[in-house]
Amino acid sequence: MEQEHDNQNNFFFFLIIIFSTGIASPQTIPESKRSRAAIQRVRPLLDDSLKKRNLSYGSQIFIRIFKESKELELWIRNDRGTFSLFQTYPICYFSGNSGPKLRQGDCQAPEGFYFVTPNRLNPLSNFHLSFDIGYPNQYDRFYRRTGGDIFIHGSCVSIGCFAMTDPIIEQIYALADATFRNGHSFFRVHVFPFRMTTENMQRHENSQWIDFWRNLQEGHDYFERERRPPNVNVRNGRYLFE
Repeated sequence: MEQEHDNQNNFFFFLIIIFSTGIASPQTIPESKRSRAAIQRVRPLLDDSLKKRNLSYGSQIFIRIFKESKELELWIRNDRGTFSLFQTYPICYFSGNSGPKLRQGDCQAPEGFYFVTPNRLNPLSNFHLSFDIGYPNQYDRFYRRTGGDIFIHGSCVSIGCFAMTDPIIEQIYALADATFRNGHSFFRVHVFPFRMTTENMQRHENSQWIDFWRNLQEGHDYFERERRPPNVNVRNGRYLFE
């Protein structure tokens, strides 16, 4: 979880926007001297890597996280309208075990289907750079799960968040920032306990969370088939995908 005064920093940052422009729209993209320097630093490497994969800087991104293998996949929308895998990054650290986050203070990283909007970027993070993944979502609130401020961030330390090294979070943050500056209003972050293969599901069939994970597997498999993330809704305490 981000420390409390990160939220205070964001509050004062948006006050500056209001007084300087008169407008603080939902699409305002936060930035700082630190974030601008980081983006400038990694942009040439990203441009080169994207070009080799026939992908474009500023295209919409999609993130998948697999807790068991400590992997973060970053996918980018291609010119066919589907998503191509750009990079798989190692997650430096997260706390907790397999299973969803249930309450404030349980030190557990969540699982489920989340999305990030521009106002959830934190260029003033205590953990170099970060963005809030949007926990709790509608599903979490249905089950009265508590807590918040769950970030993907740098500095390789975490209680409930997903911590990356600083060089890696700079790449991820730059691509997130570019997504918004290119007119996209959000990107999705899907978090799974493990790779949702038949073998892994069988290995965990006696877990208390198996029904929850079978529901997550539906969304996972949708993307595996279509190569585009599904639209996710919640009805009667279950995720629905289309």
